Amino acid sequence: MDRNRKWVPGFGPALLILLSHMTSALEVPLDLPQPPTITQQSPKDYIFDPRENIVIHCEAKGKPHPSFSWTRNGTHFDVEKDSKVLMKPGSGTLVIDISGEKAEAYEGTYQCTAHNEHGTAVSNRIVIRQSRSPLWSKERNEAIVVQMGVSLVLQCRPPAGLPPPVIFWMDNNFQKLPLDQRVSQALNGDLYFSNVLPEDSRQDYICYARFPHTQTIQQKQPISVTVLDMETMNETVAALYNITDFYSDSPEGEHRPRFMMPLGASSTKMVLRGETLELECIAAGLPTPDISWQKDGGELPSGRTTFQHFQKTLKISDVNEDDAGNYRCTATNKLGTAEHIIKVNVKAAPFWVSAPRNLILAPNETGSLTCRVSGEPKPKITWFVNGVLIENAPEDRARKVDDDTVILSNVQSGSSAVYQCNASNEFGYLMANAFVNVLAEAPRVLTPPNRVYQVIANNPALLHCASFGSPIPTITWFKDSQTSIKDGDPYVIHVNGTLEIHVAQPLNSGKYTCIATNNLGIKENHVFLEVKEPTRILKQPEYRVVQRGMSAAFECKVKHDPSLIPTMTWLKDNGELPDDERFLVDTDSLTIKDVTDRDEGTYTCVMNTTLDQDSASAMLTVVEKPDPPTDLELTDQTERSVRLTWIPGDEHNSPTQQFLIQYEDLLHEPGVWINLTEVAGTSTTAQLNLSPYVYYSFRVMALNSVGLSEPSQSSSQYRTNPAAPDDNPTDVRGEGTEPGNLVISWTPLTGFQSNGPGLEYKVQWRQKDVDEDWSSKTVANASRFVVSGTPTYVLYEIKVQALNDYGNGPDAEVVTGYSGEDLPLSAPDSVQIMVHNSTLAEVHWEPVSLPSVRGKLQGYKHGLHETGRLPGLEPYSIYNVSIRVLNNKGEGPPSPSKRFDTPEGVPGPPSFLKVVKPGLDSLTLEWGPPMKNNGRLAGYILKYQPVNKTNELGPVKVMTLPANETTFTLDSLNSSMLYKFYLSAKTIKGPGPTITGEAFTVMDTSELFIRSQPTVETGKVPPVGPAFGTVNTSVSEEGAVISWDYFGHHKNVYVEYMVENSKDDWKKELVNGSHWHMIKGLKPGSSYRVRVVARDPADPTVHSTDEVLVAVPAVPSRQVDIATQGWFIGLMCAIALLILVLLIVCFIKRNKGGKYPVKEKEDAHQDPEIQPMKEDDGTFGEYSDTEDHKPLKGSRTPSNGTVRRDESDDSLVDYGEGGDGQFNEDGSFIGQYSGKKEKDTHEGNESSEAPSPVNAMNSFV
Repeated sequence: MDRNRKWVPGFGPALLILLSHMTSALEVPLDLPQPPTITQQSPKDYIFDPRENIVIHCEAKGKPHPSFSWTRNGTHFDVEKDSKVLMKPGSGTLVIDISGEKAEAYEGTYQCTAHNEHGTAVSNRIVIRQSRSPLWSKERNEAIVVQMGVSLVLQCRPPAGLPPPVIFWMDNNFQKLPLDQRVSQALNGDLYFSNVLPEDSRQDYICYARFPHTQTIQQKQPISVTVLDMETMNETVAALYNITDFYSDSPEGEHRPRFMMPLGASSTKMVLRGETLELECIAAGLPTPDISWQKDGGELPSGRTTFQHFQKTLKISDVNEDDAGNYRCTATNKLGTAEHIIKVNVKAAPFWVSAPRNLILAPNETGSLTCRVSGEPKPKITWFVNGVLIENAPEDRARKVDDDTVILSNVQSGSSAVYQCNASNEFGYLMANAFVNVLAEAPRVLTPPNRVYQVIANNPALLHCASFGSPIPTITWFKDSQTSIKDGDPYVIHVNGTLEIHVAQPLNSGKYTCIATNNLGIKENHVFLEVKEPTRILKQPEYRVVQRGMSAAFECKVKHDPSLIPTMTWLKDNGELPDDERFLVDTDSLTIKDVTDRDEGTYTCVMNTTLDQDSASAMLTVVEKPDPPTDLELTDQTERSVRLTWIPGDEHNSPTQQFLIQYEDLLHEPGVWINLTEVAGTSTTAQLNLSPYVYYSFRVMALNSVGLSEPSQSSSQYRTNPAAPDDNPTDVRGEGTEPGNLVISWTPLTGFQSNGPGLEYKVQWRQKDVDEDWSSKTVANASRFVVSGTPTYVLYEIKVQALNDYGNGPDAEVVTGYSGEDLPLSAPDSVQIMVHNSTLAEVHWEPVSLPSVRGKLQGYKHGLHETGRLPGLEPYSIYNVSIRVLNNKGEGPPSPSKRFDTPEGVPGPPSFLKVVKPGLDSLTLEWGPPMKNNGRLAGYILKYQPVNKTNELGPVKVMTLPANETTFTLDSLNSSMLYKFYLSAKTIKGPGPTITGEAFTVMDTSELFIRSQPTVETGKVPPVGPAFGTVNTSVSEEGAVISWDYFGHHKNVYVEYMVENSKDDWKKELVNGSHWHMIKGLKPGSSYRVRVVARDPADPTVHSTDEVLVAVPAVPSRQVDIATQGWFIGLMCAIALLILVLLIVCFIKRNKGGKYPVKEKEDAHQDPEIQPMKEDDGTFGEYSDTEDHKPLKGSRTPSNGTVRRDESDDSLVDYGEGGDGQFNEDGSFIGQYSGKKEKDTHEGNESSEAPSPVNAMNSFV
């Protein structure tokens, strides 16, 4: 992984600035008297463009503000007399308008003077020169004819400009001429050829000079160069050329190096300190020489050395005295070397060691000005005061000059002045102004009060206390206004008063006070330091390798000081992210969708705060399938091999793992490419083994970690000559299909394997272990051959050999196979049978002789099974068994039949079980005999037990019934009780499987329930669903009264209600053990949906009545109360009396009872969903006319005697799929039932009559 991490403190630049302030000259506040100080001036050498105004800068400060004057060429320059010259107000800057004037008139040396009552400051001498771009001198360049291989120099010689022009060579189309190791441009602009070649011939070698100030380009006349091969040229041809300049001093052939520049064995070079040293060596030679550099007795300075122009130019920047010495350049080719030594001398214009600084003294103090310079040769130092040579200035006894130092003793008020130090040698000069200001001033703190400094922990902190006073104040520091800070670890108090904390920690945060003191007063200032936690990247982005078209994600999780506002920036290759919507920047991540090759690079997350930053980088590498190989070439061609070479395609950052070579057989399978071989991904060639008689075409695919490339372009076709086959057919077999034949088959050779035209097969066969010759037959275009007239099932030796027009293939391998089989001749003898039990017997016999089998023995077969054991027999049955021999052809004759009997077994389950006559305390059962008796039926065993409402089983009673009975009535049962029955048949071997069922003795509107099961369950039986009757409602002042009929055994019964059309949940109230309930708190004027629900803890099914709608009347209006009117009260009383009489009559009539013609009503109002059910299909749909239809006390029988299935949950639906009322032999219920209950309009709200037996019957229909 390529991951970079960097930490860049945010206050670094500020630190450098502050440290520089510590060492700078003392600044005097501008509100105090002070001599002038030059603040801005033009450079010493000023080249101006004649198309623009000349602006010579001179700015100064002082108190009072200084006045300005100028000298030109050493004499006073009266600015006011020249209308073209303007001095800016309050400034010494000159603006010279040279439009319409000769600019040369203003060339010269200018110097600015700034003066006030405290002294005079002067600027440098500024040399003003006009830029020049002269035209190229008229000249005629003669054509150059040169022999190939020799060196050549094309001179430029540009006109002298100010500043010097930039040189380059181009052609007539303004295209730069290509430069390389052989052809290069020298520093002086000449074009050098180490050796010329025919391609150097051209008519338009043009030197251009660009003058930077005027932005003009001058061009030299084109130079024509012709390069000739002299071996093919005679003197006559040479005479045809008008040759005025012909180079022929060197042979055309190769030659050792020699230097074209500089000439000779050595040369010298002088360079000034601080400038850039440029050394150049250009050599001729063929082949083109290589240039190398070294310094005698030392190393080339690292970090300051660069090579240009193909090593021909050596550059050393910022030269110092140590760079002087001998530099050796060496030119080398295969014929030899040449050397040149350049002796470098380093001189130096004056440069500062210590420049004089402004001096502020209190009266009677002593100070000095120092002007230390260096240079080569040593500079001469001259002192001036207020612009006058110090020797010519008025005498001052307090002043003493000692070479580079001026000492001032016991200065007095009014002795302020500006001193100038001038240091010069032959290469230049330096001049500096430094004033001496005599003041008496109390301390003042210049740093703003209450300044807050913020730094990052573990970094230096600088707290400033810039002050001024004369004498210079003493600075002391305190922390939190109490602790005195001494100079020492971890604190440093600098000369200028700045307090530095080397390694700031959070405990260093707080208030700091600096106090400035001198003999004239005291001044304090407060600043504050806040030490912040550093910004750190906790989770750096990681190196990603992503396939083109996929997404790449980089994470960058950062921790920072919570008081600093962070800014996350993502960079790509240290630049901005592309303006592309595929780049998604989130809080702490960068996602690049649909990655392309252009997205590859280094991604950096940079977290910036106002104080610091942290960054981390990771590379994204985009991979893709390799590009297909190119340039397939066939070499080293032989009869059976060829070498294939290719050029790999672009790997797309995923190394090629291997190359897959495929071929196409254009003769036998055109369009089909077949894998031939694989080679390593580092190979670009492969030796391929070939087969004869194939028209080959090859292609190559590259494989890397992403996948296979597209195939390369096909190679040229390569044809191999025919030859005899190399292989014989495979999968050779011999097998008879009919008696008397032998079928020989094989897998034919492919066209690729044929090796030539005329492919045939030589088929040979003979009996094994018989002394006879091979029989043979040659066939073509076949994959089988049938040999007729063979003995039955005889072993043969077989071989098949390939041959073509060019010879036979290798000797074929011998395989064996049998001729055709025939049916067996004989049957097994001595068949014996052993009966183990009622369902298993075992057969034994003597095997037949092998010759009688007349084929491969596959086994023996008897009438029931093909094995010696006979499982799965039917008990109490008679069987006949015979045995046959089996081979591949078929079965032989049967053995004599053998008879045996199986003993009795247990019977199967009864075929069905149903209740046909349920009563109040009795149930009549009916069943069918077993489908399989498996012996003589001895009777039935009936078991039954009650099931209470909690699904607990009661005691079991057992009854034995005779075999000829199929009905039985159980008496003395409990009413309204669920009973469970278990019935099984038996033989002398014992009882068989049990069939089970359930039924109620209850008599109500619920259905008769009965369920059959093949096996007996233990524990609790499944619950029986509840049965609800009619739900009645009424509304009183206290609430809504809900009443219902319920006959289930569930423990939990609820009344549930909700506002009509509301989406709220149902509200429920528990009402166990009751048949009515009052719902209180209903909202007047609202309608409610109400239902009664029963839930059984053992059954997740919820049983419920139909919903009824209860309307709660609104509260009567108080404004118009009709109930208080007399006429209304009388009317209501009359109606109430009438209703009471009617209710009494109805009650008396209903208590009398009566007969209800159920049968007639059913016939008159036949429901199509209720079909009469016959007794023989196990249903209970009809009643006889002789039954008593009189309702018993408490009955609520519908007028048609039927019950709606959806009104009752006590049905077979709860236990199965429903169906009629009978059982299969396996005990499953297969009956059907149907029913419909219609509401009885004659039914009252409550009745104490007994249930009717007719209704009890109907409840099961």
